[in-house]
Amino acid sequence: MLIAARLRPGLPVSFVAVGIVTAAVAWLDLPVATIGAILAGLPLPTVPNPQGLDLGWLVLPAVAVAALASVESLLAAMVADGMSVGERHNSDRELFGQGVANLVVPFFGGVPATAAIARTAVNVRSGARSRMAAITHSLVLLVVVLVASGLVARIPLPALAGVLIAAAVQMVQVSSVRALLRSTRGDAVVLILTAAATIAVDLVTAVILGLIVAGAFALQQVARSAHLEEILLDPGNQAVEESSLLDEHIVAFRLDGALLFGAAHAFLLELAEVSDVRVVVLRLSRVATLDATGASVLRDTIRRLEGRGVTVLLPGARDEHRGVFERLGVFATLSDRRHIFETTPAAIDHARVHVARRLHEEDLAAGQLAG
Repeated sequence: MLIAARLRPGLPVSFVAVGIVTAAVAWLDLPVATIGAILAGLPLPTVPNPQGLDLGWLVLPAVAVAALASVESLLAAMVADGMSVGERHNSDRELFGQGVANLVVPFFGGVPATAAIARTAVNVRSGARSRMAAITHSLVLLVVVLVASGLVARIPLPALAGVLIAAAVQMVQVSSVRALLRSTRGDAVVLILTAAATIAVDLVTAVILGLIVAGAFALQQVARSAHLEEILLDPGNQAVEESSLLDEHIVAFRLDGALLFGAAHAFLLELAEVSDVRVVVLRLSRVATLDATGASVLRDTIRRLEGRGVTVLLPGARDEHRGVFERLGVFATLSDRRHIFETTPAAIDHARVHVARRLHEEDLAAGQLAG
């Protein structure tokens, strides 16, 4: 099949190969599947006893099948989008329809099915533009099941295994593998780890392991997106604004991105360097994602600043984050509950009043000592 695919790519070589092997097995009348399993050292297939069957062992395979089905279907849809002009798929509809179908077919003796990149590419190249192509495909399969099921049942499994092996070899593109290995370190690690786990363990474990590692790299990238940026009230005159706020012993910062455990420690170290200020304004309106560790680090930072005599003001906290701040005691570490503001300008105005009052109190104290 692999040689003929290079010499005659337009011929249905798989059908020819399956037909030849099926005819040979029928002529020799040998249990090829059983002999092949014995020669390969594989256990013979057995039928489990349905009585008292523990369904717990089905959870991981079900998750793996769902993940593989979703990925393959969406990849097929993206391939179709790339091959057509002006056509875009709806991922939600694709996955919802596939999920409903795969929930129903087992009650009729069916197995989970997905969209296939190969069939999708053939359909698009043949001019398919509507759902009629999928309907025609299903009708042809229905006719085969109703009319030719006896003949299809005589096809030996090694012949179908050969078709799958040839399809797998043709699907692996060396250029794409090289591009993935050179793209990012995370992609390379996920690719190598998943491939090695597939060979060493099994496909289910490999898929779950690949998802976990890919999620860890994605979480790391999200955490690195968070940063601390000083707020300028007049971006057109940066030096004057910075000097003005510092002269008033006020510094204002804006937290951007995801305040997660990875970025929280860097945030703490950067903010701990603030010195010679009386008030720190932390704008929270651009914090997109928050976890318990990030909120705890923010609480410890506020406690440390307040312990040094630096008043902390918190403007712009999102409604969805306020509950986390309340439960973890972030607001409780403030010297006053009134130091929570809706807008940054209001917080800076309050900071100026606060600094002026503290300076006045210090001048009075200094005068009393001098007297």
